[in-house]
Amino acid sequence: MQRVWTTSIFIAAGCFAPAMAFAHSDVDSISDQALVQPAQIVDCTLENGDAAQCASYTLKFVPDDLEIGPFCPATLDDVGGIWDWDGENAGLYRIDGDYLKMLSGLGYTFYNDDGVVNVFDIRVEGPEAEHECIAGSLDAGSAMSITTLIPIAPVLADAPTSLGTVAKVGVALDGVPIFADAPSVLDTGHMPALDTCGGHVDPGGWYHWHATATDIDTVFAQDGVDASCANVAQDQTAQFAYAFDGFPMFGSLEADGAVPVGLDQCGGHIGTTLGSTEEVYHYHAGDGFPNLPTCLMGVVAQDNFATTAAQGIGSAGGPGGGGQGGPDFSGTAEALGVDLADLQAALDAEGGRDADLAKVAARLTVSLDDLQAAMPGRP
Repeated sequence: MQRVWTTSIFIAAGCFAPAMAFAHSDVDSISDQALVQPAQIVDCTLENGDAAQCASYTLKFVPDDLEIGPFCPATLDDVGGIWDWDGENAGLYRIDGDYLKMLSGLGYTFYNDDGVVNVFDIRVEGPEAEHECIAGSLDAGSAMSITTLIPIAPVLADAPTSLGTVAKVGVALDGVPIFADAPSVLDTGHMPALDTCGGHVDPGGWYHWHATATDIDTVFAQDGVDASCANVAQDQTAQFAYAFDGFPMFGSLEADGAVPVGLDQCGGHIGTTLGSTEEVYHYHAGDGFPNLPTCLMGVVAQDNFATTAAQGIGSAGGPGGGGQGGPDFSGTAEALGVDLADLQAALDAEGGRDADLAKVAARLTVSLDDLQAAMPGRP
């Protein structure tokens, strides 16, 4: 039997109120600086088919007051953001000359003979070299927006939902969307650099998190990384976000500073939270990267993420979309000898523009090397 956490619990926490529209004036609300229009409570359908009500947020491409970057360094003498390298010598690294030289020794050279780092803007161009650092630019010149749905009365699912590469996790209280781990360099050949708060720009031109930004300095301390998040206030006990199943996400410590106990496989448990005396299910950040839930315990709403962007996640041409935005894969399909529709379906199923190419190759029963060589923008 599924268990429903009633709306009254969340009212006690100061998070939601049973009204057609609600203000965002306290720490448990989505920031006004990120909203295109006031949030609404709307009818929605959960993925299990149940009728429900959801908080609908229409978000900007980046909150007005949020500083972002740096991402890719310009040269080996510069320092960029961070990257969680999963090949030989795996670990979380600051993207600097030492790190890039280490990758070069492993066969992944991201710079030329003059020490200039190979960088491309994924929103407006493709790569020109075998290994390039991805530094997407914001789509500041358009009216692009993001629409998300968060259930008001969260429902525990019959079984947890795993979160793979670039899976939808939730929405931060600052109004920035949150996604699971970014694509591996081992799969794509390119590095979608994160800034030191754990975020970067989608191909559609909007900023999103790949970490619990308000507690990422804990990860740096744990892993011995010479970095800090200067753009977001750090607080191990604060609420960071709502997951897409409606349950809140907190930092790595309880409100009283204690280490959480009894966490399940998703990184959550039932207990009291900051500002509430009632016990509710909630997630905690871990001390390793990415410090996000590894799965969701609740049921998410159908069609809970969409953008008006021309490409990328949630767009008509992105994962699950039917439009014509994004790169042209017709040449890729021809080179691989597969149907274009089958290729697009495999890419969409595994993350779209940021797909795990090893999984795409397995779906298409082609070699990973052949798929990587045939991708748009590859020499």
